[in-house]
Amino acid sequence: SWQDEEENNTETWRTVFQCRKCAPGCHFCTDPSPCLATYHWPFRITLLVFSVSCALCTMIINVYMFKHRKLKVFKVASPIFLSITLFGCATMYMEMAAIFPVLDTYSCIATKWSRHLGFCITYTALLMKTWRVSLTYRVKSAHKVKLTDKQLLQWMVPILLVMLIYLGTWTLSDTPTAEEIVDNEDLRFKQCVYNWWDHSLAIGEVLFLAWGIRVCYNVRNAESLFNEARLISYAIYNIAIVNIMMIAFHLFIFPHAGPDIKYLLGFIRTQLSTSVTVALVFGPKIIRVLRGQGDQWDNRARSRGVTASFSLNGIGLVPEEAPDLYQENEELKEEIQKLAAQIEFMKIVHMEINNRHVKPKSGGYFTTLNAPTVVHSPLSRQGCLLSKPPEEL
Repeated sequence: SWQDEEENNTETWRTVFQCRKCAPGCHFCTDPSPCLATYHWPFRITLLVFSVSCALCTMIINVYMFKHRKLKVFKVASPIFLSITLFGCATMYMEMAAIFPVLDTYSCIATKWSRHLGFCITYTALLMKTWRVSLTYRVKSAHKVKLTDKQLLQWMVPILLVMLIYLGTWTLSDTPTAEEIVDNEDLRFKQCVYNWWDHSLAIGEVLFLAWGIRVCYNVRNAESLFNEARLISYAIYNIAIVNIMMIAFHLFIFPHAGPDIKYLLGFIRTQLSTSVTVALVFGPKIIRVLRGQGDQWDNRARSRGVTASFSLNGIGLVPEEAPDLYQENEELKEEIQKLAAQIEFMKIVHMEINNRHVKPKSGGYFTTLNAPTVVHSPLSRQGCLLSKPPEEL
């Protein structure tokens, strides 16, 4: 019929057959089967609303923290770095808005910036606080190491500048675009192009994560007020584990997943990394404030020998103005009391042991059986014997 119509210009073809359009997005077809992947918009809108709500919650927490910034639980933890951390978390939440529509050039640019810049801001702020604890914890001298927030910000700014320059150069020289890929059912949809810019940045972030894990390992035994250093370490470990796991999911388990599955994986990664970080870092602080304990020192940490000056030098603020004399006096009193108790104990030990004028009590502490063979002096170096009797000291 088609040949007859072409040669004789008859109407047989149009009478017997009827042409129909292919499904949207099909370049050619043999049946009305779809060629484009389906986007389930109610499902995506639900995840987007939840992510935007989380971003708004971070802003509310920021306002709440600013209102109570003079409480010890926030003041010791550096309010400025807590605010930077919340800003980075809000930026990472906005990635869900960037990948929500059908991807194009502008969506891909927003995706790259929100994902990598948010990670850099959040992770660097947490790592700077942990690094300060590491430097304070490893110091061997009696001189206190004072690292102010201003000094940490000066070290943090170059890291952020490197990320900004990299993302800016990437955007201007090789603008991220969307390409068509197929899922498991050979349905086409658009995804942002992954090239050597992505791979280079991923390698840099992995090395950055490795350095952060090493710093956290160094401070694993460090004591701090309100358990700040340990909670931040947990958050950094969590960020590293979640990102590595999600990369494995994308590359090996769901390499040809559809657009909704990829959106769900992005949502899970954001929640497990960002929401867990907010819960670990800010949850215990907010709970203490709600219980009315926000302006009280952590007695359990103080009993383990964590002083206020260590907390200020290690994980929190070091005031730029004159030091708090009352706080310094309280610490000096504590140290003097400990030293006086040790000296008194040594006097009793040297008086009781092997003293023929004093009859030891049966079963007493200073009997021959309980007498220590080596007596350490608090006034001498660790591990040295007293070379002089206590009367000559």
